[in-house]
Amino acid sequence: MRKRFGIDIDGTVTCPTSMIPFINKDFGLNITLSDVTEYDLTKVVDVPPEQFSRWFLEKEAIIYEHSPVASGAEKVLNFWKENHDLYFISARGADLLENTKRWFQQKGISFHHIELIGSHDKVGTAKRFDIDIFFEDKHDNAVMIHEECGIPVLLFNTPYNQDPVPKGVIRVNNWSEADIWVKNWLKK
Repeated sequence: MRKRFGIDIDGTVTCPTSMIPFINKDFGLNITLSDVTEYDLTKVVDVPPEQFSRWFLEKEAIIYEHSPVASGAEKVLNFWKENHDLYFISARGADLLENTKRWFQQKGISFHHIELIGSHDKVGTAKRFDIDIFFEDKHDNAVMIHEECGIPVLLFNTPYNQDPVPKGVIRVNNWSEADIWVKNWLKK
């Protein structure tokens, strides 16, 4: 039975370390992913939120263009596309749609739809597209989507999303684990 997968992009399809080289270069730091224990990067960079926001808006498109694919994502997603609808739902702004599509094409990752909502609140979008399962790296997004939509959410394990999760939010360490979980879920 064909399912509709809702999939976050940044930190899920892209490697969660994507921004770190840019942060290190521009802020004179030497951080690694293990230093990022909160989603709010100003805690690691230690600059006022307004300054970080200005920096991010200036660098956003470049960061996205150079983001590496998370290990195993291309293989799993391209396998899933044959039997399921892949809806990529991201907090990126709509002005980055062409940039985002180009990245997917360059990386050889198939998609059925890309929705850039400009906000981290993905619940309404998941409901509107009748998503059956979601893949996310942001803890509060994962919990909200699960609780509001009543669907399983696979949360890609990172140092910045270690708060407890409810039963319907399933931690996975990589795309291979996600694929195994999905195969078992589809059998039910």
